[in-house]
Parts: sequence; structure tokens; C-alpha cells
Amino acid sequence: MSKRAVLLANLGSPDAPEVPAVRRYLNQFLMDPHVIQLPWLLRRLIVALFVLPLRPARSAAAYRSIWWPEGSPLVVLSERLRQQLQRHLATPVAMAMRYGNPGIESALLALGRDAAISEVLFIPLYPHYADSTVTTSVAEARRVIRKHGLALRLSVLPPFYEHPDYIQALVASLAPYLGPEADAGPYDHVLFSYHGLPESHLRTADPTGSHCLRSADCCEQPSPAHASCYRHQVLQTTARCVARLGLAPDRYSIAFQSRLGRAKWLEPSTEQTLAALAERGVRRLLVLCPAFVTDCLETLEEIGIAGRETFLAAGGELLDLAPCLNDHPAWVEALAKWCRGAPGSPVPSEQISTPRA
Repeated sequence: MSKRAVLLANLGSPDAPEVPAVRRYLNQFLMDPHVIQLPWLLRRLIVALFVLPLRPARSAAAYRSIWWPEGSPLVVLSERLRQQLQRHLATPVAMAMRYGNPGIESALLALGRDAAISEVLFIPLYPHYADSTVTTSVAEARRVIRKHGLALRLSVLPPFYEHPDYIQALVASLAPYLGPEADAGPYDHVLFSYHGLPESHLRTADPTGSHCLRSADCCEQPSPAHASCYRHQVLQTTARCVARLGLAPDRYSIAFQSRLGRAKWLEPSTEQTLAALAERGVRRLLVLCPAFVTDCLETLEEIGIAGRETFLAAGGELLDLAPCLNDHPAWVEALAKWCRGAPGSPVPSEQISTPRA
């Protein structure tokens, strides 16, 4: 009897917070054409000459500041999510990283060895569409299935940036900070900090070729481009969360973090926004990172350590970082519902099917 398996996919992490491991990870990550969207030779020169000589040491130090005894927080928390989801499902649940270990290839090969498994529900753990997250993860899964002739039908869960279950899980996870019985007390302001993206990526992903970033209000104007527009989708996530949380327009802001290189990225930057908020009188700040469902370097170090230092140095008094969804019960319940295909779940799209020999 054929059965379905579930494969959760996150971005990835080096195997250790040491320079050689970080260098390997950065090389794999940055040489992906979906991440740096340039011809191979130019990409190779940039990575080899301008990134790998110095950045691994800085990144390794950052990783050491947030590394857990069990390993990388991203990998440890992703595995906890897998375990919790498995408790809710009869079907096998696996977990993989797009870069580093455990890899998508090893996970699919393991699932492919079970002759009873004929379909894999592939869940890229990214609420919002981007080529550098969703597209590259799906492309890697398709490559592995084709390369090894795996008899697996791949179906992919689409981005879930505005799905009610995702929004409900976000709101539930914020109860200790913004709920009626919050322990942390009132905040002056809430900052929604999303992972940044080069503006060129939005233009590349625009199927119309004429909508994204062509006007100041492009994200508010109806367009087929919104199905693959990262900026539109993060604005929608924010709007739905704000409505559920009852935040007034002057009590929250949106910013974009994690910039790399000299290309023009989405604005405003989180670093500049943190300083500006403190300078205008915000003293108690709560920061959310809804682009990440799992805590990682970008949340724990970039916001929880470096971002806090920036805010305090500019005159702020308190910066609290709300944890990502991680293995929050409401998030596990939402994923379990989607995996079962319950009414109202996101509809997976079929990507590839390779017949058995």
C-alpha cells in the first residue's frame, strides 16, 4: 500500500561554529545562482575574492555567540519541530536543510529506500516566496529525484504568508508579549523585521515584467505578480498580524535585515530603523521576525545581540526579541492540519514524478 511522507526543509547552517565549516557553508550557499543571481564566473570571483577571505571568521564568531551544546539552534529547533509533528501524524516526517547537513539529497534518498512511499509532501519552511529560499529548495528536491531516478511524486506546499492558520500561530506565539496577560509589560513600539532581499530579485520573480517596484504603491495594486512578490507578501503578513493584535499604525514599523553586498536591497534597513526608533523616543521595543519560522543566526545574533546593542546605544532601554514559531503547539497543529489535507489547508502543487524502474 503506497503512502505519503512529509519533508520539512529549512535554509541551513554550518556543521560547527568554526572557520573551515563556515567557509564550506558560505561557499555552498553563495554559489547558488538563486542566491547571487549572476553568471557563474562573476559569482565565483565575488565569492572567492570578496567573501571567503574574511567573512567566515566574522560569521564563525557570530555563530559561536549563539551556538547551543546540542549544535546549531536552527538544526536543533527544526528537529524538535519534526519530532512534534511526527507525534501528530501517522506518515513519516523527515527534516532537511537546503545547505549543510542534513541535506535534502540524503533525506530524499532515505525516503526513497522505503518502497511503500510514493509521494513526498515537501514543505519549504518559508512563509514568503523568494527564489533564494523557496525556488532553490524545490529545485534541489527535483534535481535529487531526477538524478537518482527516485520513484517519488513531489508535491510542494505553497508560501503561507497570509494563511489564517499561520497568522493564528504567530498571534498565539506572541501572547506572552502582546496578549492580555503578557508578562513583559507594555512596549512603546513593535518592529516587524523581515529578511532582506535585493530589489533585483523582486524584478526577476515578477512574471509580468512590469509591476514590481514600478510604482510606490505597486504592492497595493492588484497584480498576478503578488503570487511571487516577497515585498507584497511580507506586507500582507504584517497587515493581518496587526489587525489581530490591534496595533495602531503609529505603534509598529516594518524593516528588512541581513544585507549582503552593494546591490540595492529592500528598505528601510533594520539596523537604521532600530537606531531611528530609539532616537525618536522609543524606549521599550519588541522585535518580531515573521520571515523565519525557526530561530537562527539572523534572529538570535543579528537581532538578539547586535540589534539590541544598536538600539541601546542609540538611547533605547529594552529590546525584547519574540521567539520564532519554532515548535510552538499552535504551529505544530497548523502544519499537522496541512499535512492531513484538512479543509482550508494550502493546496500543494505537484512538481515531479519519476516512475519506478
